[in-house]
Amino acid sequence: MILTVTLNPCIDKSSTVEKMKPESKLRCSEIVDEPGGGGINVSKALKKLDTTSVALFPSGGNNGNMLCSLLNEENIVFHAVDSKVETRENWIVLESSTVNQYRFTFPGRQVQEETIITLVDQIRSFSPSYVIASGSLPPGLPDYFYGLIVKNAKSVGAKCIVDTSGPALQALQGKGAYLIKPNIGELCKMLNVDWLDKEEVADAAHQAIMDGFAERIAVSMGPEGAWIVSKEERYFATAPKVEKRSTVGAGDSMVAGMTYMMEQNRSLKEIISFGVACGSAATMNEGTQLFKKEDAERLYGEIFQS
Repeated sequence: MILTVTLNPCIDKSSTVEKMKPESKLRCSEIVDEPGGGGINVSKALKKLDTTSVALFPSGGNNGNMLCSLLNEENIVFHAVDSKVETRENWIVLESSTVNQYRFTFPGRQVQEETIITLVDQIRSFSPSYVIASGSLPPGLPDYFYGLIVKNAKSVGAKCIVDTSGPALQALQGKGAYLIKPNIGELCKMLNVDWLDKEEVADAAHQAIMDGFAERIAVSMGPEGAWIVSKEERYFATAPKVEKRSTVGAGDSMVAGMTYMMEQNRSLKEIISFGVACGSAATMNEGTQLFKKEDAERLYGEIFQS
């Protein structure tokens, strides 16, 4: 069983406007509300791959009730812990005249540390095979909280995948994560270097493994593709050229695709190829729709054979 953990969930509100103009009343299309946040997006993506997961997250207030209702509508299995504060919301606006996308991301309100500790402690009760912790930390939480998730996952024999950034990512050193997914900039910070050439990425990821950040590292390189590196192997998957409409959820789709393959004990080449396929397929859809399974499978065939 796959358990996703989202410490800072949200309602994603998306709309379209013809042109963004300052000091003007902008006529927007009808708002589309969708459940969001890293782990929740991964659960949504896994469902598109006909794979069941349980989404674990804190929620509160009217937005928290809406989040749970939206997940019920999408038939996503979840367990919500009352946060006692209003769940945040993010805004995504597409400018139709230019196809530029504007993403307004809000930090949310501070959640009591005891609430998150309660949530993290519940990981053990699900007896998962994989735990995917994805997204930002709520305001006020110390950076080590993802390390607690890794510890609880490992205590029940689960492999923990963490997709986060900044100090929370740095704090994973020595904690025993199974896989992390930094971009090149984040990998530089992990190794305390100013710059990495593309040709140096795989060696740098291997060094990060030797430094104790994770057993496997997938380095996202945006529209170029991604590396996956372990102590023994390394593979690069070139991203296919697609018509990009939105980048929302592309990283979470990539994580879902990789986990889907890992659960089937596939090779590293298959894992990274399908991850890049799902991430690329997600960019083909507007708003926060993630990907279509048929697009991901078609792109996977192209990537794996290239």
